[in-house]
Amino acid sequence: MTFSRRLLFLLPLIAGLASCQMSDAGAGDPPPGAFEWPEPSMENRPGCYWWWMGSAVDRKNITRNLEMLQAAGLGGCTIVPIYGVKGCEDGYIKHLTPEWVAMMSHAVAEAGRLGMWIDMTSGTGWPFGGPMISGDDCDAAVVYEEGELSWKFSGRNVKRAAPGGEGRAINPYSPAAMKAYLAHFDRAFDREGVDLPRAMYHDSFEFRGNWCPRFMEEFEKRRGYDLRPHLPALFGEGDEEKAARIKCDYRETLADLHLEYLEAWVEWSGSKGCTTRNQAHGSPSNLLDLYAACGIPETETFGATSFGIPGIRRDEDNVRRDFPQPLINRMASSAAHVSGKPLVAAEACTWVRNHFRAALSQVKPEIDQLFLNGINHIFFHGSCYSPVEAPWPGWLFYASLQYNPRNAIWRDAPCLNAYITRCQSILQSGSPDNDLALYWPVHDIWQNPRGMQQQLTVHHAGWLVDSACGRTAAWLAAEGYGFDFISDRQILAGRAQAFRAVLVPGTGHLPLATLKKLLDLNDSGLPVLFLESLPADVPGFLDPETRRSVLKELLRGRDGLAVEQDDLYRRLAAAGVLREPMTDRGLDFIRRTHGRGHHYFVANMGAESVDGWIPLGAAFESAVLLDPRSGDIGKARMREGNSVFLQLLPGETRFIRTFRDVDEAGPEWPAYRKSGDPPITVAGPWQVVFLDGGPVLPASFTTARLESWTDLGGDEAGRFAGTARYTIEFDLPREKVADEWMLDLGDVRESARVKLNGNEVAALWSVPYCAKVGDHLVAGLNRLEVEVTNLSANRIRDLDRRGVKWRIFHDINFVDHNYRPFDASQWPVAPSGLLGPVTLVPMKESEP
Repeated sequence: MTFSRRLLFLLPLIAGLASCQMSDAGAGDPPPGAFEWPEPSMENRPGCYWWWMGSAVDRKNITRNLEMLQAAGLGGCTIVPIYGVKGCEDGYIKHLTPEWVAMMSHAVAEAGRLGMWIDMTSGTGWPFGGPMISGDDCDAAVVYEEGELSWKFSGRNVKRAAPGGEGRAINPYSPAAMKAYLAHFDRAFDREGVDLPRAMYHDSFEFRGNWCPRFMEEFEKRRGYDLRPHLPALFGEGDEEKAARIKCDYRETLADLHLEYLEAWVEWSGSKGCTTRNQAHGSPSNLLDLYAACGIPETETFGATSFGIPGIRRDEDNVRRDFPQPLINRMASSAAHVSGKPLVAAEACTWVRNHFRAALSQVKPEIDQLFLNGINHIFFHGSCYSPVEAPWPGWLFYASLQYNPRNAIWRDAPCLNAYITRCQSILQSGSPDNDLALYWPVHDIWQNPRGMQQQLTVHHAGWLVDSACGRTAAWLAAEGYGFDFISDRQILAGRAQAFRAVLVPGTGHLPLATLKKLLDLNDSGLPVLFLESLPADVPGFLDPETRRSVLKELLRGRDGLAVEQDDLYRRLAAAGVLREPMTDRGLDFIRRTHGRGHHYFVANMGAESVDGWIPLGAAFESAVLLDPRSGDIGKARMREGNSVFLQLLPGETRFIRTFRDVDEAGPEWPAYRKSGDPPITVAGPWQVVFLDGGPVLPASFTTARLESWTDLGGDEAGRFAGTARYTIEFDLPREKVADEWMLDLGDVRESARVKLNGNEVAALWSVPYCAKVGDHLVAGLNRLEVEVTNLSANRIRDLDRRGVKWRIFHDINFVDHNYRPFDASQWPVAPSGLLGPVTLVPMKESEP
């Protein structure tokens, strides 16, 4: 049978940027029918960071920049004013002046006209601060000398500040400092006709300080004793046990104060009609509470993951040594799930590769990994505002994917944006469906005799991944359990009741209030499991012996709450916690509910294909498969045992939409396997014509072999960034019969659009570079056209080899992915074009 594979979320592929765009209607709710994608809202579409260099912006270019971003399928931008461009100083606009506010307001209005949103950082560069910060409001470091306590300015100024934003960083432990700081925004915004953004944004915690002027008073109020007699212990003198307990209380006080500082910002933003996006990571606080305090929790990725997916290149000179940390990303999504926030954002793909050397195929699995960990609101890092008249490569941010209209990858970026939009249209709908709450014992981190504040960063992740909690979380994910981290504060607020069970990992120090609440929950019917052993101690300094005795008394006769690792499967099953066996087959997943069942996002992030029956944890009566790359939809094949039939090549993803109560009718998703007949190689001569790009279009050529166009097309092809069309006519013998034909392009550098016999067939921009094309083949003569777009690496290499002065930025100017001065002149020439081999693989329809 022939599969009706054109049930797409967007119009069929057409020439130009429209090939991967989508309509923008609806609210992203669960789909009205089983065989439909949701109509996308603007928030289903990805966003980007939008740096304003020197705030040297004007209305015409603001509009033009936004129109280009919108045309490529982006839904919104985050304005971040930063340092400026050399030679453009006359155009700088000082932050918060009437002229600056007018430009911001114009951007908000134009975004609204285009069906986009605008967010903005509540400051310039990062962290918050500026010329208004002085005295008691600055980032402060404690000083202890000869038994005397004092504090001083930490030395942290605003990094990458924009004109008018230079100055000291604010004190992040002072709600009063935050309120005084925001008063400057009040005065700037208090005029007629100002359009304010959707959200205010707070970047990751990059302060140095560890004190505030009222710390002593706040400490005594919160911890119940005077810190002054215990200063030697705070600064590491004397008994280590006492020092650890004093420092735990000190760190918990910092956490409380920073949360209140953040809440002051959230309250102010709400008074302006804005929601908030906050990156909690990097702070010494309880990250779960900080993420949950804002409207849109936001995590970030930094560096490149080492995937096992064949074809995802990881050249050692093109990647950093540090990796993104999925468990840390899950902290943000957990906070959103536990606190009922529908959106979870990510600053995505920072340094996924060096500048101009990152392909869409390398970006996609990083995005998939974020989706699998609960993220559903992607922000690319990012796109720099650049006037249209600026020479190539335009204005650039120093640490960016360069996801902008000047980069060659932009031609097929709409395809990635469409993929993300499809995924987020489902991942933002319904509700998360994680059964298990995993307690995060932050006091075990705080109760440490070494150091002062302990900043919990994404770059050095040992605080989580090397802890007992992190090891338990990794085991749960690998074994197919959906879980969210939960904090003490969230447990006390009753948030654990939304789960089927609570798991407490190996925990050294458990607060009494948390323990009492957990025991009450267990007694009321919510299973609470303590992995390996019950906690033996309490955190903090104040009367630990008495509190430890209370803890022991509370736990008397409760040995049955402790569960050995080997018995955890049984105990979780008894609690009704679902396990997804698909992880045994190498698949990763996240599960959400919709009104009639569940949505599964399933990814094959491994090296082996999956071809077989996959059991699902949640019961269902019927199921539909959805391919977010192509838009195809079809009814899943099912069998007893709650299983669906799945075929996923490495790097592929699917949604499984299940229904509890109805057998949905519709076209069936076919099962094809290789027929056993040899593939047909599509061989030369190929006509190669350069279509678009620069610095100039190389001459066309004909070739019988598929090699890099840098080797075949002459000197101009060696420095070209853009798109070329490969055309060939080939014969498909009438005796060559198959149920389906798979077109495999082989090695593609880096993305391709395929046309067969005049019909748009597929956009192949990620692994695997193959598509079913049987509906478009004919017996006899066929015409294949493949438009291939490369990276901008060779073009930027050429500029550096010729000594062109394109790095024209103040402050850090421009660095590579390892923060060394950027120099592309010694790069090897990047292979470009269709490298093949191109084959047609005969497929046969087969029973599972």
